Amino acid sequence: MKGLELAENYFIRVGAPMIEARFPFLRDRLAAGLVGDGSECFGFDDVFSQDHDWGPGFCLWLTEADDQAHGRALAEAVAALPRTFAGFHGRSESAWGKGRVGVFEIGRFYQRFIGLSRPPATLDEWRRIPEESLAVATNGKVFTDPLGEFTRFRQALLAYYPEDVRLKKIAARCMAMAQSGQYNFMRSARREEAVAAQIAEGRFIEESLSMVFLLNRVYKPFYKWMHRALKDLPILGETLHHLLRSLVDTREGDLTYSVHERKSGLIEVACQEVIAELRRQGLSRSTSDFMLDHGPEVQSRIKDQDLKKMDVWVE
Repeated sequence: MKGLELAENYFIRVGAPMIEARFPFLRDRLAAGLVGDGSECFGFDDVFSQDHDWGPGFCLWLTEADDQAHGRALAEAVAALPRTFAGFHGRSESAWGKGRVGVFEIGRFYQRFIGLSRPPATLDEWRRIPEESLAVATNGKVFTDPLGEFTRFRQALLAYYPEDVRLKKIAARCMAMAQSGQYNFMRSARREEAVAAQIAEGRFIEESLSMVFLLNRVYKPFYKWMHRALKDLPILGETLHHLLRSLVDTREGDLTYSVHERKSGLIEVACQEVIAELRRQGLSRSTSDFMLDHGPEVQSRIKDQDLKKMDVWVE
């Protein structure tokens, strides 16, 4: 059983009856679900995930007034629930995994991830939030939310970046993909700077992954889940998932090409796929094969003048 399914079943069969019996006045006011840190919140958990911070548990979210009035009592009641459920033992919390489930005030719950107890209201506020934090704040599942307060905050984040912020990020990714992959990777290899070449390859992979999430208007998750999450994206997800896997798996096979030259070829294919999508989305009219030429094209479409004047490399 996946952790998210386990959490929902645990809430339905154990948590909800307790709330009905002891806090019936909160039944139509609290939200329940599982959102936040942990592979199970992304649906990526497996047998290896169960060694820590995994098991029966759920989140309950209250308004500020309800939390002040009933939060402590509700938290104590939740903590007293049976730890074992459906054959699974209670959560074994690691030193850094405490507080992932339990009772939370809505504003403080989101503030933990995005630094704000309300949805971001300006371009600068959006830009200051790490993208991985937005992914964590909007993952998982809300099991019930009759009042709708938690969901309203969640939907404001899921609506994604303001378009100007997305364009700024895409422009910077164009520059970084060009610099690391199309330019510096082979230059480092030809100089026999193997470490520099591998760093360039790694940076190209990370920038490419980020680019595909931006093109899909989906927040990228923590780095170890980026490639896993990529294949579920409708725009270039399957294509780049395969290309990047091939890039890191490349071995010497054809004696007419070096390993680095074969990798360079895969990098170029990935860049051309992204360039084609930039054109499909109307973000660039450049006919260049070099991604560096597309960054300024994308940035020129930003409407906010202060953001538009920023260095195209920065974001």
